[in-house]
Amino acid sequence: MTKQSTPMSEGWTLGTASGPIPAQVPGCVHVDLLAAGLIEDPYLDANELGVAWVGREDWRYTTVLPAPPDGFERTDLVFDGLDTVAAVELDGAVLGRTRNMHRSYRFDVTGRAGAALSVLFTSAYTEAEGLRETLGARPNAYPEPFNFIRKMACSFGWDWGPTLVTAGLWREVRLESWSTARLAAVRPLVTVEGTTGRVEAHLDLERTESGAGRELLVTVEVGGRSSTTTATGAAAVAVLEVPGPALWWPRGYGEQPLHTCTVTLSDGGTVLDRWERRIGFRTVELDQAKDAHGTAFTLKVNGTPVFARGVNWIPDDALPVRVTPERYRHRLTQAADAGVDLVRVWGGGIYEDRAFYDVCDELGLLVWQDFPFACAAYPEERPLRGEIEAEARENVVRLAPHPSLVLWNGNNENLWGFRDWDWEEDLAGDSWGEGYYLGLLPRIVAELDPTRPYSPGSPWSGSWDHHPNDPAHGPSHSWDVWNRRDYDAYLEDVPRFAAEFGWQAPPAFATVRASISDEPLTASSPGMLHHQKAADGNGKLDRGLAHHFTEPAAFDDWHYLTQVNQARAIATGVAHWRSHWPVCAGTVVWQLNDCWPVTSWAAIDGNARPKPLYFELRRLYADRLLTFQTRDGARVLAVDNQSPEPWEGTALVRRLLADGAEAGAGELPFAVPPRSVALLPLPAGLATIKDPVREFLVADAEGLRDVVLGCEDKDFAYPPADLAFALKPGDGALEIVITAGSFVRDLLVQADRLGERAEADRGLATLLPGESVTVTVTGLGGADVDEAAVRSAVFSVNAAEGASRP
Repeated sequence: MTKQSTPMSEGWTLGTASGPIPAQVPGCVHVDLLAAGLIEDPYLDANELGVAWVGREDWRYTTVLPAPPDGFERTDLVFDGLDTVAAVELDGAVLGRTRNMHRSYRFDVTGRAGAALSVLFTSAYTEAEGLRETLGARPNAYPEPFNFIRKMACSFGWDWGPTLVTAGLWREVRLESWSTARLAAVRPLVTVEGTTGRVEAHLDLERTESGAGRELLVTVEVGGRSSTTTATGAAAVAVLEVPGPALWWPRGYGEQPLHTCTVTLSDGGTVLDRWERRIGFRTVELDQAKDAHGTAFTLKVNGTPVFARGVNWIPDDALPVRVTPERYRHRLTQAADAGVDLVRVWGGGIYEDRAFYDVCDELGLLVWQDFPFACAAYPEERPLRGEIEAEARENVVRLAPHPSLVLWNGNNENLWGFRDWDWEEDLAGDSWGEGYYLGLLPRIVAELDPTRPYSPGSPWSGSWDHHPNDPAHGPSHSWDVWNRRDYDAYLEDVPRFAAEFGWQAPPAFATVRASISDEPLTASSPGMLHHQKAADGNGKLDRGLAHHFTEPAAFDDWHYLTQVNQARAIATGVAHWRSHWPVCAGTVVWQLNDCWPVTSWAAIDGNARPKPLYFELRRLYADRLLTFQTRDGARVLAVDNQSPEPWEGTALVRRLLADGAEAGAGELPFAVPPRSVALLPLPAGLATIKDPVREFLVADAEGLRDVVLGCEDKDFAYPPADLAFALKPGDGALEIVITAGSFVRDLLVQADRLGERAEADRGLATLLPGESVTVTVTGLGGADVDEAAVRSAVFSVNAAEGASRP
C-alpha cells in the first residue's frame, strides 16, 4: 500500500491561565492569544511592550491522536517544525525532546490512536539564557541571547523588527502511515553536461522489520523518461539522463522551464512511497578569480555571467506562520516586477517554506540562501554544534530540487564582526562560529550539494589575508555610508559585489496611520519612535536630509522628503556600481520587505505598500539604464544595457535653466552590445554647469531620463510647482494626468492618502515645462475623488523647499 498522510491541523487547544483556548496549527502562541482577545495587536502603537511576557512563559498544546488508516505496519507522528524547545508527550510519557526551530521531527506512534498528545514548549529565553550561563557569554550586536538557540534570530528583535519571541507548532503536523519501506530523504543532484541533463537521485530509505533486506525498486522519471534501480539497504542512487532538456535561466536571460521529477519506491507491483518535485536543468558557478581589481564574485548561470539585480529578504512577518503561499507569491511577484533577479534570504531569519522557492523557480529569481547565523558569535560546543549539523544537512537536502537556489552562504556579518567589532578580546579564545563557516558547513555542502557554490560569509574577502569587508575582494557590505556619511560616499568605491547597502525611510502614510495613533503625529512622537528600531535612526534620517534639503516644516514634508532621500541614495549606489560592470557584478539592496509597520530600509512596507524606492528600483533594475556618471573627474553619460539585445539609439542631453529655458543641447549616438555599458563623454558646453543655482542637466533616451542639479536642492532656485490636473475615471481605476507648467522635481502621488487600499502605478517623476505624466490609481473602491483631494495627495521637492503646494 502506498504511504498515506493524515493531516493534524484541527482539534488543538492551547493552555492559558484562564483555561484552554482553540489553537491554530500550523500556528504560534501569539496568533492564538490574539484570536482569543487575550493580547493586543503588538503591531499597533507600543503594544509590543505589553506582550513581552508571552515569550517568557512556557506553553502546552494538546489534542488527541487520530486513528490512522487501516492496514499499515507503521504510523509516524511528523512535525515539520516545532518552535523551539519542546517535549512531545503521549499519554504523559515523553516521546522526544526538541531544541531547533529549523528541523523536522518524527516519532513512531504505531497503535497509539486515541492517546492524549501534548507538546510542552519551554520558553526560548529559558533555554538560551541557560546555555549562555553554561557555555559563557558571546559577543552579540543585540542584547538578546538569540545566538544560544537554533531559532529565528530576529524573533528577539532587530533594528527593523519587534521583539516577539514565539512558540508553537509553526509548520505542518501529520500522521504518516506506511509499510515495508519509505523514502526518508530524496536528494536530486541536477546537472547539465553538454546537451544532456542528468538527474542523480540519492535516496535514504527507512524500512520496517518485514522490509529489512528486501529487494525494492526505485524509479526516477522526468519528462517521460525513466530509470529503475534496485535497493536492498538503507540507501540507493538512481541516475537518469535526459537528452536536450530546455535550460532554466534567471529572469531576463531566458525561460524558466520546470520538469516534474518523480521518484517511486515499489515492492513488486505495489507502490510503497512517491516523491515529486519540479526541477530545472541549469549549471551555476561562482567566479572568484583574482584579477587586476582584486577578487571577483560573479555568478554564472549556464556559463553566462550575471549582473545580479538583487534584494535582501527578511521574514515577511514577525509571526512567520502568517505568511501564506499567496503572500509569498505576491511579494516575490512585486520583486520580479521591479526588475529584481536575485533574492538573498538573510541569515537572521529562517529557511523559508517550500512555497517561497517554488515561486522563485517559476519567476526566475535566483536565490542566495544564508545559513541562519547573523551578527553574533555562535558557540561551537554541544548541544549547538550537533543541532547545527543536523539542521544544515536536512535543509540542504530539502532545498536541493530548486533550480533557483544558486548559492549557499555561511553567515551574515560574523566574520566581519570578529575582525572589526571588538569580539576577539571579549572572546578570549572561546569558540565563535569560524569552525562552522570555514569547516562544517562547506563540508556539508560539498558532500550533499556539490552542484552549487558555497561562500563562507557576507561580507567575506576570501581569506584572512584581506579584511573581511574589503570591497575589492568578494561580497561587501556598505553601512558606514548610512550610519555616518552622506550617500554621495557610495561613489568612492567599486565593490566586486555590493551584498548589503541601504537607506531608511518611513512607511507609506496610510501604514503609519493604521499602526500609530499619535496625536499630533510627528517624526518624533511616541508611536513613531517606537516604530523606529535603528539606533539613532531618526537622527540619521535628519542628518541625511540636511545634506540636501532645508529642514522640513511639517510632518508631511518630512515623510515625503525622507522617502525621496531613500530613493536617491539607492539610485546613487546602484547606478554607479552598475556602470562599473563587469568589475562590480551585483547589487543586493537592503531590503525588499518588512515584517511589521516600521521605519526601515525596505522598499515595500509592513502593510505591503510600495514606497517610492520600490518604483525607483524598477527604473534602476530595468535592462536599460541611462545615468550621468563621473570618470577621471569628468561627467559622462553611462548607457547601461543589461538586455540580451544590442541597444542603439541617440541620447539627448540638455543644459536647462530652472525656468525651463535651454542653455545648451547635444545629441549623443550610441551602440551598446548586450550585457555591456558604454560611457559617452559630454560635448563641450554641456559638461560643465555654469550657474549651479539655476542650471541642471537632463539626459533622455527612449523614455529613460536622468537629471543632475548644479547644487543641492536646498540651494536651487526652484520655481513654484505649476501643475494642471485632468482626472479620468475608468473601470476600477482613476487616471490622473498631471501637466507641468514649470520644472517640477520628484513629483509623487501618494495614492494611499486617497483611500486606504489605493495604490499608484508609479513613483517619482521629474517633469520639464509642458510635459505630462499619467498616474493610474487602483483600489479606490468606487470612491468619488475630486481634484482637491488629488492635489492634497501630490508632493514635489519644489513645494517641500518652500514654494506653494500644487
